[in-house]
Amino acid sequence: MLQQTQVATVKDYYNKWMKRWPTVQDLASATLEEVNQMWAGLGYYSRGKRLHEGAQKVVTELKGQMPQTVDGLLKQLPGVGRYTAAAIGSIALGQVTGAVDGNVIRVLCRLRAIGADSTSPAVTEALWSLINMLVDPERPGDFNQAMMELGARVCTPKGPVCNQCPVKSHSLRRNRGGRCVL
Repeated sequence: MLQQTQVATVKDYYNKWMKRWPTVQDLASATLEEVNQMWAGLGYYSRGKRLHEGAQKVVTELKGQMPQTVDGLLKQLPGVGRYTAAAIGSIALGQVTGAVDGNVIRVLCRLRAIGADSTSPAVTEALWSLINMLVDPERPGDFNQAMMELGARVCTPKGPVCNQCPVKSHSLRRNRGGRCVL
């Protein structure tokens, strides 16, 4: 639900969703029409459909057991991509892996003074490598959530609040006298 949707928007949807379908088995037994009705207003309706398909696969093919690795999430659940698998893996499963979303891309590009096109495959791969070197092995989920929040609240696309940045002393762009913009 949080992919490309802000937390404030998702909160009510999530609470209603969890009240209606508290288990993966409950969601799997729902109809796609019911899922789409609950999803109405969140946009990107394929996300609800994929969530429903994933629940059905977990129940019918995986004997009710969620994959327990990032690789398993990627390979076994429809619609789960690299970022989602990494976020679930680090936050829910404690796996030591970084998670790169738009907020993290912005933070890393500013910190490392990366001026290249952040959407290019080469830069994307470099950012994934970088985040995997930086991730805290003791608290990977907390680290990833902190990076996402840093990008959402401090290192914002427009008007970053650099004086409040907890990692500003590590910023190559700022330390080289450059402005912290991307």
